[in-house]
Amino acid sequence: MIRLFFFFTLLSQIAFSQSTNSIGMRLVPIQAGVFHMGSERDGEDADEQPVHRVSITMPFLMAVTEVTNAQYEAFDPAHKTLRGKMGFSKADDEAVVFVTYDEALAFCRWLTQKEGKPYRLPTEAEWEYTCRAGTTSDFSTGSKLATAYHKSQKTDRDPVVVSLQVGQSPTNAFGLHDMHGNVEEWCADWYGPYRAGEQINPTGRISGLYRVTRGGSHGTPVRYLRSSNRLGMLPSDKSWLVGFRVVQAEAVTSTPLPAEPATAVMQQVAQKPFVWKTVSSTKPIFMEPIRYVNKPVCTAGIPFFSHNHCPAITWCPNGDMLAAWFSTNEESGREMTILGSRLRSGKQVWDEPSEFFKVPDRNMTGTSLLHDGKGTIFHLNGVETDGDWKNLAITFRESHDNGASWSAPRLADPEHTKRNQVIAGLLQTREGWLIQAGDADPGPTGGTAIHVSKDRGQTWINPYTDPQKPEYQNGATGGLIAGIHAGVVQLKDGSLLALGRKDDLPGPDSSGPRMPMSVSHDMGKTWTYQASEFPPVWSGQRLVLFRLNEGPLLLISFTHHPDEANEGKNGLLFTGESGKTMKGYGMYAALSYDEGKTWPVKKLLTDGNYRFLNGGAWTGAFDMDATHAEPKGYLAITQTPDNLIHLVSSSQHYRFNLAWLKQLPVYP
Repeated sequence: MIRLFFFFTLLSQIAFSQSTNSIGMRLVPIQAGVFHMGSERDGEDADEQPVHRVSITMPFLMAVTEVTNAQYEAFDPAHKTLRGKMGFSKADDEAVVFVTYDEALAFCRWLTQKEGKPYRLPTEAEWEYTCRAGTTSDFSTGSKLATAYHKSQKTDRDPVVVSLQVGQSPTNAFGLHDMHGNVEEWCADWYGPYRAGEQINPTGRISGLYRVTRGGSHGTPVRYLRSSNRLGMLPSDKSWLVGFRVVQAEAVTSTPLPAEPATAVMQQVAQKPFVWKTVSSTKPIFMEPIRYVNKPVCTAGIPFFSHNHCPAITWCPNGDMLAAWFSTNEESGREMTILGSRLRSGKQVWDEPSEFFKVPDRNMTGTSLLHDGKGTIFHLNGVETDGDWKNLAITFRESHDNGASWSAPRLADPEHTKRNQVIAGLLQTREGWLIQAGDADPGPTGGTAIHVSKDRGQTWINPYTDPQKPEYQNGATGGLIAGIHAGVVQLKDGSLLALGRKDDLPGPDSSGPRMPMSVSHDMGKTWTYQASEFPPVWSGQRLVLFRLNEGPLLLISFTHHPDEANEGKNGLLFTGESGKTMKGYGMYAALSYDEGKTWPVKKLLTDGNYRFLNGGAWTGAFDMDATHAEPKGYLAITQTPDNLIHLVSSSQHYRFNLAWLKQLPVYP
């Protein structure tokens, strides 16, 4: 019966001719019908489950193509200034891009008034119904998508400019062009999980953080062009990948589903302020390392992938510790999500992780957390246009209830570009300004930029004056910090000090390249470079630079990279209690009491006890003993009001205090 229904539905589609409205938009009638929405996929595509029967009971007219530049600019002539941005969409008949969700709605309202007929965005169900056009396969063309639909269908770190001319691919059985590719299309629904069971004219969730987009685009792998594939975007976001098409129909009045409940990391969060008892300033404390990245016992509903890395950590007023990191199969993958976990006050085991932040089908590289010490927790994150981690925008949100709820994400930097790969280590200056570091280049070198907010995250500026990659050398000045993944602190005189990875500088002797040190006296507009006394770090390693509550500067870095073949370059000499030295390998700490001029205290980050640990991500298993600490990992740090230092690597959580850092080990 269903097949017969689809057969007669298709006949009825063909029986109606196209109509053209006053701005030259062609529309085709879509008859009511029934289809099965979604697919039986797992992993990153689990949001397409469960497959459910959907009835579309109201016929409507749908635009044959996406809205073009000429059509959109009849409504908003100013948009013409965006034609050709990034090289895309220059001609009248190319799909309009760089349009937000609200701008697409405004176009629909304008067209409604102009035509005297109701125009709107399609619901997600209407969109998939028309895309499938009676099929149940991955594409309306079958299990594969013919090359006639392809427009650079791969992840392009550097966007490949292609024509976005509408109507160049074949129509589907409903007479619609470009349902697979060309540009993604805004839909009316808030993004959220499907509900099982038969539904009539569904309209998604009643609220959410992201609006659904559908269809996939140029510059993205074919698998994201499937009929059932779900994508989403922040409503205020725009890019060269996303446009929209409209339907002519009255609004769908079905009751939407309830808002999606908070995930576990935001549930059962105590709100009673914690009473912090200052740890001894003289008694050394080094606590047993504990793992904070714990694979869920049951992964159903938790998008836990094989590669967990790039953490951030902060403390909460209720005594909890809050950590977040990315989980993915590939660092350039669109499946990448941000997971979060809590070490609840008084507990010694971190909660199972749950999803903390995820824009659907977008790479989410880079997370930063900071508690301002007065009850507000800030969260910044990178959001890609698609995959990879070059074309990132920066999102910002805040919590006033220990991370139980968060403000709607805002775009701190709306441009999807370089210099926006967020690095853990959000800094609050003595003026109350926020400083967020972001890698200036997606490669292993190229420096770090900073983003500054003088109004607690409401607006942000990029103060650097030289957007080009500078030539890093001792005594030179440029507009970026030397080295990626930089740690930044404010010095007592108000200037900024930074240490970074790679872009190494030659040391004063034959010791080889040194970690670059950058200083800015104009709040990040320009930086002066010099070689530090520290060995450089490399792939799979990220240092932290931090000012302790007690005043000293703390650097935590690595003695060398474990892949270094030259044994003479491996390890550092550390001084023990009696003045005896011993070579140590791996993660170490250094203290400065004179604002980074000298670092008299250096200590391997181990208490000397043997442990077999797993650092996760690129680190893997390692032995920890008197002369060996974790060999690599991405580091993030915070210090609680009781002065206990909390350091996380890619998987392990370390806790110690200043007294332990100053205590020299006893070497045999």
